[in-house]
Amino acid sequence: MTQDKLCLACNGDGLLIDDEEWRYTCRICGGSGFQPQHGRVYDRQTIEVDGQNRCMD
Repeated sequence: MTQDKLCLACNGDGLLIDDEEWRYTCRICGGSGFQPQHGRVYDRQTIEVDGQNRCMD
């Protein structure tokens, strides 16, 4: 797989990890690991968080 097709946010893993090592699905690529082909990144849905600002996936 070529590097230019990978999602820049998750580096092709489909998962993101926060500073407490919680893993959650990448909201940029939807977990596929590839760059979005249609639409803008800024049109994606916002992340729901709990009281401690952890992502609710």
